[in-house]
Amino acid sequence: MSALPVYRWRLAPDGLATRRQLRALGLRPGGQDVVAELQRPRRRRGPLVAYLYRIDQAKPVRPMTPARRAALAAAMRARRTCPNCRRDAGYCIPRSLGMCVPCSDSFTAAA
Repeated sequence: MSALPVYRWRLAPDGLATRRQLRALGLRPGGQDVVAELQRPRRRRGPLVAYLYRIDQAKPVRPMTPARRAALAAAMRARRTCPNCRRDAGYCIPRSLGMCVPCSDSFTAAA
């Protein structure tokens, strides 16, 4: 049994928020412990659980540094580059295909 208070979906008290709600407010948990659970019941499986944090103890989100911005741009560029034709596809390459759509189409047509 959990020592945390458990609230049903949409019935959490004011002053508590999930990570996503904190992020929408420009905040982060900042090392604080989880203070409660939020549970959303489902029919055939166990409930969905979200952890709640206190808004008054949350800290502001850290600003994006130039190094982090460059690393994020490099990671996104790698996701857009087709390993087959080495061109920037302009969108993230689907993992199911493993290559850009034109290369995938020509690959399946040749097979």
